Amino acid sequence: MVDASEQTIAFVDLAGFTALTETHGDNAAADLAEALVALATAALGPTDQLIKSIGDAVMLSATEPLAGIALVQRLLAACYTTADFPLPRAGIHHGPVVARGHDLFGGTVNLAARVASQASGAQVLATTAVAQPARTEGITVINLGSFVLRNVTDPVELFELALYPPPEGGAIDPVCRMHVERNSAAGRFRHAGTNYWFCSLRCAATLIEQPARYTTSRDHDKHG
Repeated sequence: MVDASEQTIAFVDLAGFTALTETHGDNAAADLAEALVALATAALGPTDQLIKSIGDAVMLSATEPLAGIALVQRLLAACYTTADFPLPRAGIHHGPVVARGHDLFGGTVNLAARVASQASGAQVLATTAVAQPARTEGITVINLGSFVLRNVTDPVELFELALYPPPEGGAIDPVCRMHVERNSAAGRFRHAGTNYWFCSLRCAATLIEQPARYTTSRDHDKHG
């Protein structure tokens, strides 16, 4: 059976998942992927759906843009309040989809996935179809300009939605890209005037052995 309708599609995945897998191994990565599915399932509203999980990503659907935004917002909050969890990132688009069985297909799905791939950790990106309703709801919307996305013919205007601020006092482990709380981090190392916090002593040792590979000013504190 084939059914066509309009849905809001969101892809949420974990920033730095490849680096995390390389550092902590396949079992740890699989555990985090399963945890994301559990968090996404708990965040669903009455008419929302978890369509599927793809590696470290989940594909979600909602009946309209504001419901999709609220769903992503709940999932971000759950990720941020889960200890030692990578930062999520998301892409949202609204448009026509084709339903077959328990899956959804079409250009809307493909574009939502491409939008998500442009986001960085803790960032939510959306198309005009989602940004306009968000703005009318009072959500802070930042126009990022037009982007050429892979396998998308025309440039797409993207917007950043300020849905849920990442937790304060956190840092990004430079080796595995895990989000860690500074006051409970497994270790800290200062290199070239910059402090780095780690989720594990293994990550700390890796940076000490290869500082040039992992040390940048991104996500770290040059003063504290």
